[in-house]
Amino acid sequence: MPEHFDALVLGAGAAGLMTAWHAGRRGKRVRVLEKSNKAGRKILMSGGGRCNFTNLYVTDNDFLCSNPHFVKSALSRYTAWDFIGKVMEHGVPYHERKHGQLFCDNKAKDILNLLLDECANVGAEIVTRCEIQKVSVMDNGHYQVVTSLGEMTATSLVVATGGLSIPSMGTTPLGYEIAGQFGMQVLPLRASLVPYTFDGNLKAMFSRLSGNAIDADIRFGDTVFNEALLFTHRGLSGPVVLQISNYWIPGQAILVDLLPGVSVSDLLINAKQESPKSLIRTVLSQHLPKNLVLELETLWWESVKDTPLADCANAKLTDIGSHINHWQLVPAGTEGYKTAEVTLGGVHTDGLSSKTMESVTQPGLYFVGEVVDVTGHLGGFNFQWAWSSGFACGEAI
Repeated sequence: MPEHFDALVLGAGAAGLMTAWHAGRRGKRVRVLEKSNKAGRKILMSGGGRCNFTNLYVTDNDFLCSNPHFVKSALSRYTAWDFIGKVMEHGVPYHERKHGQLFCDNKAKDILNLLLDECANVGAEIVTRCEIQKVSVMDNGHYQVVTSLGEMTATSLVVATGGLSIPSMGTTPLGYEIAGQFGMQVLPLRASLVPYTFDGNLKAMFSRLSGNAIDADIRFGDTVFNEALLFTHRGLSGPVVLQISNYWIPGQAILVDLLPGVSVSDLLINAKQESPKSLIRTVLSQHLPKNLVLELETLWWESVKDTPLADCANAKLTDIGSHINHWQLVPAGTEGYKTAEVTLGGVHTDGLSSKTMESVTQPGLYFVGEVVDVTGHLGGFNFQWAWSSGFACGEAI
């Protein structure tokens, strides 16, 4: 007879471990099955190895979901402060960065150890190097899971397999396949929180500027973010790009403001009055990196690059300023799942209970974390979704 559990959790990432911990805390017999050789690999590499484990200012508006109300229940029942309390209880030193982002002082391993210790304390078992080969429902409604380590059964099955981002870590579409197997809708998937790539002259230009970083606004439609913009050999990256990538529609333009809060047109016209012999590049180099100004010069004011401001028409200066404050760019694409932090889309929330994460059509089947169609902004929000959805599930199974 195969070994039976109250719950089998597929995936030992943030959401899976959180689920196992809270189900185990309620006395449930839980086993977590992990394909790779260790639990929490994505936790360990997150936040540059420091793990941006939550955010001080979490609201439901920080998440993208086809049903924007879906996240409210879980987020309200397990808040950032609940997890911060556990971090403090475990003596994990942490610090706040801008926009309320919380990071470990030392290493991301501190967060993983917190989760592993809590799972151990409640008897939740974690098994690594375990490939899932088949999932089915038996006549009694229990779940049968055939793995590389043998057959197991469970009253409840929790899918915490994550998304498709960072395939080098062994990500697979297993969670989406299980959802499809049980007739649940999976919304279209794409890489998100991901850098942009460009081609042609723009790629060459950005490559020459690689390593430069400035604060910028990027807008797509009605959504705008202000964060650091980083030029790379392939295109554009940095927090502001990752944030807007959640909203961008491929093939359409983004609007970049290289000097947010400053009307560059007014800046140049005022400089014309105050320093009529100055050149455009001289004025702008006081506000932007000189090599960036020189690249922009070839784009927008090559014909007057050596002309004193006094001899430049105000209309020309207004046009240059407009370009710098409203630069329309159409990315060729993104760097894809290879460098994406998350997967946009996933298991449709219309098929899940917002209170328990259980399928509304398949009793005992749960989905938590990134596999669900919930994507947070950059800044600790996706980890908070893992904590909140895992808690909701763990309290229900």
